[in-house]
Amino acid sequence: MNKKLVCAVPMAAIVAFGLYACGGDDHKDINQVQHVVVIYAENRSFDNLYGSFPGANGLQNVTAAAAQQLDRDGSVLATLPKVWGGLTATGVTPAITEAQTVNLPNAPFAIDDPKGFNTALNVTTRDLYHRFYENQMQIDGGKNDKFAAWADSGGLVMGHYGTTPDKLPLYKIAQQYTLADNFFMGAFGGSFLNHQWLICACTPIYPNADKSVAKGSISSVNADGVTLTTASNSPVSALTGAPKYVNSGNLTPDFYAVNTMQPPYQPSGNLPVTGGDQTLADPSQATTLPPQTQQHIGDLLSAAGVSWAWYGGAWGAALASRTAITYGVNAIPNFQTHHQPFNYFADLAPGTAARADHLRDGGVNGAAFIAAIDQGTLPAVSFYKPQGNLNEHAGYTDVASGDQHIADVITHIQNSPMWKDTVIVVTYDENGGFWDHVAPPKGDRFGPGSRIPALIISPYSKKGFVDHTQYDTTSILRFITKRYSLPTLPGLASRDAGLVANGNAKMGDLTNALDFSQ
Repeated sequence: MNKKLVCAVPMAAIVAFGLYACGGDDHKDINQVQHVVVIYAENRSFDNLYGSFPGANGLQNVTAAAAQQLDRDGSVLATLPKVWGGLTATGVTPAITEAQTVNLPNAPFAIDDPKGFNTALNVTTRDLYHRFYENQMQIDGGKNDKFAAWADSGGLVMGHYGTTPDKLPLYKIAQQYTLADNFFMGAFGGSFLNHQWLICACTPIYPNADKSVAKGSISSVNADGVTLTTASNSPVSALTGAPKYVNSGNLTPDFYAVNTMQPPYQPSGNLPVTGGDQTLADPSQATTLPPQTQQHIGDLLSAAGVSWAWYGGAWGAALASRTAITYGVNAIPNFQTHHQPFNYFADLAPGTAARADHLRDGGVNGAAFIAAIDQGTLPAVSFYKPQGNLNEHAGYTDVASGDQHIADVITHIQNSPMWKDTVIVVTYDENGGFWDHVAPPKGDRFGPGSRIPALIISPYSKKGFVDHTQYDTTSILRFITKRYSLPTLPGLASRDAGLVANGNAKMGDLTNALDFSQ
């Protein structure tokens, strides 16, 4: 029907005959989305993977002066520190040794430069610091100039990849859909904490930690609440050694758990008590976090009658045998227990109906998750965590294998009936210690932290679009909340209050990456 004619019809007739109101596309909105799929990879800053992406705020916008790293005393480093222990992970061939990294210019460098280290995306590089206080010290109030100073990996923090579409499958997908170049990790530091912020926008707590087995895990922090107290024998300069601290622990002085703690339920990095309940982790271990009770996104979805699930890659294998829980270089499947955030919550404890409904096995190599896609049985909201060797984490795996795996998962979704009404968000939990040149907006005491890549892939995505909207990990929760008209999690409100109090905009909800008129 001619749109002008429809506009001339009385509203009663429009309602009675099911005609669309004036504007034709006004009825199209976020409610068209029937499936949200979140794929959560590991430990890459935006500049590390997408610094050369056309149209993005990348390395082409960085001046030499802005990229220079400072020493611990604030002076400009003459060179980057050598990469302590070598650039490649232990046991990786061919090795790039510590000696080969001496006298690197004080500037970003391409890890895969054929004229340099020539270390391709399929080579596992060594791990870097990615911890709560250290990340804040590296950010240095937004100047991002002390990544090398407060690192245990020397100059590797400044490494990035000269990525092109023929090398990185997700890069090609980013060109076709939307790449967000102003997306920050939800919390300072590492994987453990950022997984918690992905599902609840909250920081776990360890009640009465000072009277517990975990009292030795309480960090020694300076009066500013941001920097760690350095040890008396800490090297004065980053050129002579990695920093040493009085105590860089897992807990804050007021007992928030900010660095890696283990789930109270199996699969956990901590064994059960001998002769005790084998579904639990030994609570007498200092790294076993007590069950958490904060409200998470799963609670809100369940209360609203919206189906949801967390698919952990190799979850079933880790429950069946602890041999799947390994941390070696290039180990398979290398299941990471602290990457399973719902496994910390009392309302999803072993034996509960909620656990059986919502914590699902993604299968080895994601086979079970992919089968659910192909069979059309995914719930309305799905989180997928690839197993360790497929998650792109430096230190124990490479970029290329995980990137290809995630691209393959996306292809399965695109070839399924659900594709027509799906929004996929692919992002990284945190920066992995790699430098990024963009200052995070100042929010609350827990974040946001460094900038990370994020891709929004959907029939509704703006095509070939670089989205400069300010987002962080909590923007995923904001999108889910908006789509299903859920209550606002307390952490979302406090994050926005912190941003506004510091003169920044509130976090976006990803809808600027989408066009529902398509």
